[in-house]
Amino acid sequence: MNIVIFANPPFFGSQPTPPFMSMPRFANMLAEGMKKRGHRVVVWAPRSTFFGLVKKGSVKKWLGYIDQYLVFPILVKRLISTCTPDTLFVFTDQAQGPWVPLVKDKHHVVHCHDFLAQFSALGKVKEQRVGWTGRKYQGFIRSGLRKAKYFISVSNKTHSDLLEVLNQKDKNAYVVYNGLDKCYQPEDPIKARVILSAKIDVALNGGYLLHVGGNQWYKNRRGVVAIYNAWRSTSRSRLPLLLVGQKPSQDLEDAIDGSPFKGDIHVVSNLSDIYVRYAYSGATLFLFPSLAEGFGWPIAEAMASGCPVLTTNASPMTEVGGNAAFLMPVYERTKENTWAALGAQAVEKVVSMTAEERALIVQRSIANAKRFDQKTALDQIEDIYYNIA
Repeated sequence: MNIVIFANPPFFGSQPTPPFMSMPRFANMLAEGMKKRGHRVVVWAPRSTFFGLVKKGSVKKWLGYIDQYLVFPILVKRLISTCTPDTLFVFTDQAQGPWVPLVKDKHHVVHCHDFLAQFSALGKVKEQRVGWTGRKYQGFIRSGLRKAKYFISVSNKTHSDLLEVLNQKDKNAYVVYNGLDKCYQPEDPIKARVILSAKIDVALNGGYLLHVGGNQWYKNRRGVVAIYNAWRSTSRSRLPLLLVGQKPSQDLEDAIDGSPFKGDIHVVSNLSDIYVRYAYSGATLFLFPSLAEGFGWPIAEAMASGCPVLTTNASPMTEVGGNAAFLMPVYERTKENTWAALGAQAVEKVVSMTAEERALIVQRSIANAKRFDQKTALDQIEDIYYNIA
């Protein structure tokens, strides 16, 4: 096949911290995976033209939009004329909806990861208010998406959200779970803790609770601290809490400062891939009480690394966690104390497991994570591409 992959603009800095799967990585995975299968692949992405004219300020964002939605489409129209009729145009992110009309009458497919921004703009997310310009921008994306004919979603939850947002007929929408990189493998926990302790200068040799994620509202880092407070208040254990990700938001800083155990709460930013993997392998428990996700990469990463997971009893967390995850209710800020107490009970259950019980959970977690195999995912995606093209 001849495949054109649309990638997000690199100049907007869409790589999250820590370095789990991002849109640039997903686009690269598709491009390299299809090349290895013998397909002819090119990647198209907006260039920084107007965006680079100023160093900072709110106007910089709008100049970036000019590059994406005025300059780039002109280039795409010119490039399309050089493509063969059998070319398949692949959009790697549902946020690329405004580009879909450029190829609506050609073979194309849109990969969908989550619709949290769309639901927020539609007023369906009480935790996230969106301004007038944000609502218009998401409407712009939605208008383009409605002209697409084929979709691939990363989970059944994202698939159902797609149908709700676009009222798209089910026959042209597929589900392919994300493929986990083989680098996520169990390491000896003692070795992992020694290496990580030396890296971040925190004593972790006795184990620790771990969360990996950014400051997005749905990651619920504040809820992680609430669970930790409730657990430490009732447990004899003194395991520290490690928050790997972006520097704390003000809300998270306030939560940590107000914790009676703040001396044992450590936020670590800019941790490279290999140390994130050590963090998973050395953790006693991975806490992931997320409010919403498109897929939930960290759950699969933690399980593949041999770490038990406590997550939210809602899709897609339950899809990814399968029969290996420990579950707790969805977070409610108005009932935070009650919710955190339930989480604390689950934490204590895992921390208090015997060696035999833990070994069984670790074995089950590793087996569950094998469902998210990168080769299998690419094989399924390739089959769908063939069906479309």
